[in-house]
Amino acid sequence: MLHHQSLTLSISENIILLFQPAYSSEVNPIERLWEYLKEPLKWETFDNLQDLRNSVQKFLSQLSNQVIGSLTG
Repeated sequence: MLHHQSLTLSISENIILLFQPAYSSEVNPIERLWEYLKEPLKWETFDNLQDLRNSVQKFLSQLSNQVIGSLTG
């Protein structure tokens, strides 16, 4: 039998805790980046994992700060 034990957490008065679901893609900036990344690559085929890595690295290196900012809010 598993037992879960909660810890007592001391939180400073100037900290506001925000609770969200365990998986919440709409508030997770990396999810928007993955969607943006998948669009140009979804019809590509790669001979091996290294070719895929190279393509992803090339795509990411070409992202402007403006695009990154718009994706990550």
